[in-house]
Amino acid sequence: MSVITTVEQLEALYGLPGETSLVKELDHVSPEYAAFIEASPFAALATSGPEGLDCSPRGDLAGFVRIHDPKTLMMPDRRGNNRADSLRNILRDPRVGLLFLVPGSGTTLRVNGRAYITTDAALCASFGVDGKPARSVTVIDVDSVYFQCARAVHRSELWNPAKHVDPKSLPTPGKILEITSRKGIDGEAYDKEWPERAKKSMW
Repeated sequence: MSVITTVEQLEALYGLPGETSLVKELDHVSPEYAAFIEASPFAALATSGPEGLDCSPRGDLAGFVRIHDPKTLMMPDRRGNNRADSLRNILRDPRVGLLFLVPGSGTTLRVNGRAYITTDAALCASFGVDGKPARSVTVIDVDSVYFQCARAVHRSELWNPAKHVDPKSLPTPGKILEITSRKGIDGEAYDKEWPERAKKSMW
């Protein structure tokens, strides 16, 4: 097996990035990049901490990540499983990466920056949905913003309904929990109760 171990070897294989790959990167959110953030209902949040790396999904109504100003983004955190892996990481290492997806668009948007967590009551209330404020708000100081070309999304046919997987062909969350807990959790009961639990904790 041939293993690449140096940057020089990597550059020999891939070459150097072209002009368009470099000029697209900004240190702030431009009006053009803002359009993607405002249209996006989903982002993947990458963080790093003493226990390792984490990449977790963040989803809400389109535009759920607020553009406070060209150098600052704000993202609400709502009810979940309380693992809070991303938030724990941010407390120890503020560096974050975001990848925004817009349904129907192949272009994705990447944001790198440094974050902190606030529970300011007025700010959390301003992100409220159905009268429920955000539990906390992650504030991101933007270091870099750039779009990612659409090749990966097009190759994956992510938005093609004909390529969508039938959920019934995959193990259910309950089935996985039953196995990983060595039958300490009743998987069938978990799956049956999930829709109602999800409805109560949506926001």
